[in-house]
Parts: sequence; structure tokens; C-alpha cells
Amino acid sequence: MEGIELADNMQPVQSVAIIGAGNMGSGIAQKTAQEEFDVQMVDREAQWVERGQSIIANFLSEAVERRIFSPQQVEDIQGRITGVIGTENTDPDTDLVIEAVFEDFDIKTTVFNALNEVCSEKTILASNTSSLSVNELSAASGRPDRFVGLHFFYHPAKNRLVEVIPGEDTSQETITRTVQYCRGLGKVVILCKDRPGFVVNRFFVPWLNEACLLLQEGIASAAAIDAVAMKAFKIGMGPFALMNLTGPPIALHSTDYLAEQLETPRYVGSENLREMVEAGNQWEIGENTDCSEEAAEIIRVRLLGQVFAVAGQIVDEEICSLEDVDRGAKVGLRWARGPFELANRLGIDEAKAMAEDYSELANFPVPEIWKRDEAFQFSYVDLETKDGIATITINRPEAMNALNETVVNQLGDALDKANSDDSVRTIVLDGAGKAFVAGADVKFFVDKIRADSFPDIYDFTAHGHTVQDKLESSSKTTIALTTGLALGGGLELALACDYRIGTRKTQFRFPETSIGIFPGLGGTQRPARIAGIPAARWAVLAGNFMDSNTAADLGLVTHLVDISDVDSTITSIDNEGKPANKYPAQPAKPDSKVAMFAQSFYSNENLETILSGNCPDGFDMEDRNVSRQMKSLSRVAPIALRMASDLIDVADNTNLVDGLSKELENLEMIFSTSDALEGLSALIEGRKPTYQNL
Repeated sequence: MEGIELADNMQPVQSVAIIGAGNMGSGIAQKTAQEEFDVQMVDREAQWVERGQSIIANFLSEAVERRIFSPQQVEDIQGRITGVIGTENTDPDTDLVIEAVFEDFDIKTTVFNALNEVCSEKTILASNTSSLSVNELSAASGRPDRFVGLHFFYHPAKNRLVEVIPGEDTSQETITRTVQYCRGLGKVVILCKDRPGFVVNRFFVPWLNEACLLLQEGIASAAAIDAVAMKAFKIGMGPFALMNLTGPPIALHSTDYLAEQLETPRYVGSENLREMVEAGNQWEIGENTDCSEEAAEIIRVRLLGQVFAVAGQIVDEEICSLEDVDRGAKVGLRWARGPFELANRLGIDEAKAMAEDYSELANFPVPEIWKRDEAFQFSYVDLETKDGIATITINRPEAMNALNETVVNQLGDALDKANSDDSVRTIVLDGAGKAFVAGADVKFFVDKIRADSFPDIYDFTAHGHTVQDKLESSSKTTIALTTGLALGGGLELALACDYRIGTRKTQFRFPETSIGIFPGLGGTQRPARIAGIPAARWAVLAGNFMDSNTAADLGLVTHLVDISDVDSTITSIDNEGKPANKYPAQPAKPDSKVAMFAQSFYSNENLETILSGNCPDGFDMEDRNVSRQMKSLSRVAPIALRMASDLIDVADNTNLVDGLSKELENLEMIFSTSDALEGLSALIEGRKPTYQNL
């Protein structure tokens, strides 16, 4: 799904209209404008449009206070939102119209009738719905081939999950363009079948109702049930606190809907929930979380069993993959682990018994996926081959596609398949969601250091080199689609490819020296061979952030294009083949500001002064560029800084294979320092490291 490509003649969505300026509609409009789409926010009356604009203004004002956006960025975002009064006044040439009105079939149908009258044939109509049948809405839309369901999670400007639900007659072009729009928002996309509850609400809503039933049965207090749930699922809020946050009426409406649609009486809203809603009250939770061990075990087994059983139904019915079920829980609900990861963690036998118990309680068959004795295996790398181009997508967006042992192993397997396929001319490496790859899984390194297991770190890194060599030495043309964030190991992976396509959303950085280590997957070698020694020092030693233009000036991005031109650029590169000189050892634009500054500041003559923590002669600390460099350099680990510098110098007088070997040779030295543990731990703990040069 995340590897979907636009056909050459299929333009991506750029203009979007949101019908409904309430909390959800205004949130979708805000997020869409933040990502530089042209937005119309439409409602029936001026007061509702103004209210929506006020909601957005308040959110953005808070973002300025938190330094997420500058005042100029806020002005630009608001400038991309046009208020429109009346659905009939929506721009006819809008690419995508998202209806975000009340969850009422007749009201939504009225909106679609009006849109059908005004919108051109190319316009895609979408309904933001959490419960209604997409197929029924599609039939009522008047253009079922250009209709799709969307389920944004609240708040849509913050929550990264969106479920995309095609109808039976939705065209592939409509699906592709809609998914690309959602990816453009930086969303984690779950493409799922039209079934009641879709994915997340299918297991989450009955989970809320089950908590109500436990309370109704007198098993424990609301506070105790919340506490047990928080511990069992490793979540920050229990079911009753969550219902108070979103509103008990929503929980009641949703669970009754699922009970009816799925013919599952177990899901009928509990009496205490129904009484709560009728009285207009919220749950009284209190602070007394005490309950007996027996009660706690009943709560734990029931809540876990319900989630395990229903998650199994979702996979059995092929609504989505087990990976996407877990993704929905982690991204949409912010659970630490998804249902199937929880099952593995708990142990399959125990999890299966819980699922069986709940299936009996709810009077439905035990899902087929639970008829197993082995742990669940997860796939995080997708391979799709079409017309001689193999697209390999690292599909772990809930973790920003971070590289762990599983991902690296699966990536290696996918590269072996693509490299051995005689029909493949070009390999495209992509990352699902907003990131290409946001580095390696840092917790792995911390755990291994603390366990005194350096050989595991070495083996993981050495295997990473082996996998990268499947790109470096490939007879195919290799392209990294770095249209998002590429950090550390992710950037190193991209640099092993022949080409790197970037867009305005591309961001690069080597953060390693600031977390006590050096980039050990080729980060001290390939940047120097691509952009020259001074540019490599600028990028690696101070860990400077690189936007798309800076990365292109240095040559780390080889093709900087509009998002609409990405697919035609892949086609062009495929026709062109491998580069004549992959490693020119100089910036793509030597006369650019960044290249000229790197050349002068990070010269051989200045290097020792810089490594000693001093500003080189001839540079003014009042100069913004200079002061920024010195500030960044003051925050890195001194040992890591010097080792990274020495390794970059190696690139000047050795071949790539020997240079990469030097990185591996120095791994134990850097990971055995106290500063490495301090820097990596500080990153996980969200604090500033304190380096002692030890």
C-alpha cells in the first residue's frame, strides 16, 4: 500500500476542500494547510467558518508559544486556507473534497448531492467517517469510482493515523491519489476493507464497553479497572478516563452500532454506560485503585482477551494485515504495543487461551489466526515489482522506519530478491509515512552496552554494512526516495544508492556525534566521497540539519523535484541507468553558500583548532553561521568528534572498502566510552547529555 505510485499522467492532489468547519473539519483543514496544500474550509454560514478559523488560530497560537512554528509560518498556513460559505460555492476544480459533517447518513448524502452538482468530473469525494458504511455512502455519492472513505483520528493535526477505506467501486486511481495525499500530510496510512469499525474502532470500542461491563458486574472500581488496564497495555490512560476525554455518548453510540452491524450482543452498550449518557454525566473515577489480585486478573484477562479475539477477527476477515492492526493501536491509540506484539510478549499459549475465553463469552467462533502454537512473525519490508522497477518499502512508520535487526534482515532478503530478478533494471528504496528512515533503533545499543554485549552491536553493524553492499555493488540502478526525514543510519542507507530523489520535505542529518558515537554505517566515508572532505566535516562533525536545498547543493540529494515529478524522475533515471561517477568528491554546487562555508571553515588548517573547541582565526563569533557551528560543536561528545574526524580523513586516501572496514574497527572503542552510553541514554530519556570525555 505505501509503495503506491502515481501513473505518469496522474497528477497528485494539490487543492483540497473540507466541508464542515467543526473541530474535526478545522483540524483536517489545518493539517492540510500546514503541509502546503491549498485549502478551502466550507460551512453553511459565515459564523461557522469563522469559528473554524478561530479554532485553527488558537491551535497555531499555541504552536508558536511552544516554538513549533514561527509567526511567519503561521501566517503562511492561515494564508493557504480560504473560508467558503455554502457547499455550492466549492471551487469546481478542487482535486479532493473531504466531507467532515455530522455522522448522519442523510446529512452526508445531502452534502454529496450538492458537491456532485458543482464539482468537475476529476474531483474525488471523500467522507470522513468512523462508523458509516463506505459502500452505502459511495452509492449515494453519485460518483462511486471517485469516492473513498477516510477515518482521521482526533486531533487530526496531531494524531498521525488515518484509515483509508475504498468502496467496492472505487477506482485504483482514486485510491492512489488519496493515499498519496494522506502521505503528504505525514500520516501513517492503513488501507482497509469496508467493515463495521474498520480497524481500530473494531477492537477499541468493544474494549471500552467491556470495561463498563466489568464495573457493572462489581469486579472492581472504575479507578482500579483503569489502573489494571494501564499496566496490562502499558498506556497512559485507562478506558474510563478515555471515555471522559472523548465523551461517553460517543462510546455508547459506537458500541451499539457495532453490536447491530456485527450481530454481536456482547457489544450492546452496558446499562451503566447508557444511564451515564442519559443523565449527561461522566464517569466518577476517583483515586482508589485498590482491588484484589483475583479481581485484577479477571480485568486483565477479559480486556486482553477481548482485544486478542477481535484483532484476530480483523485479520481473518482480511480487513488489513496483522502489522496494520498493531500499527493502528500504536499510532492511533498511542499504545506501546499492538495486540499481536502484546500476544508475543505475553506468550502465545496464554494469549490464545485469553482469546478463546473471550470468544466463548461473546459467542463467536475462535478466529482461525489463533489456531496456532507459534509466535506471530511481522513483515516490515514490502517488495513490489512492476515494469522492471522493484520498489522496496520499509514499512514501519509507527517507529519512523527505524532500523532494527528484523528490518535489516528483511531488507537484505528483499534486496537479494530484487538483485537476482533478471527482469528488474532499477531498485527504488522508499520509507512508509513521513520519514525515509529515522536512524537505527537506539534502545538496542543502550541495552547491549548495559549488558556488556558489544559483539551484538558489532554483528548488527557489520550486517548493516553487508546489506548496504547489496545496494552499493548492485548491477541494478539504485534510487533512494528520500522525500521525508533521513537521519543517521537512514541517511547512510540512502547514500549507498546511486541516486537520491528529494522534495521540499526532505531533511537530512547525522546526529551521531551529539549522542556520543560516530556514524558507523558508512557515514564517515560516503559523504566525503560524494561531497568532499570539508563538506563531510560540516555534515558529520557538527551534525548540521540539511534541508532539501542544502542537501542538493552538496550533492547528497541528486534530484530535487516537486512531489508531482517524483514518478517521472524515477522513470527518467531508470532510462538513464547507473551514474558515470557516483563519488565526485566535491559538492554539486561548489559556489553555494553551504559549500563555500564548509570549504573555508572546515579546512585542514582549521581542523585542530575546531577539535579543541575553539573558533578558527579569521572567523567572527558574531557571524551567525560561525556562532551556530561553534554552539553545535560544543554540544557533541569530544571523543566521538575526534574519532569521526579521523575516519573522515581516511576517506581521502583509501578505497571505500578499506574505509568502511576502518569504521568497523573503531566500533568497540567508541561504544566502550562512558560518553556513548550517556549520549544514547539521554536521547531515549529526552534530556541533554553531560559528556566527560571518558
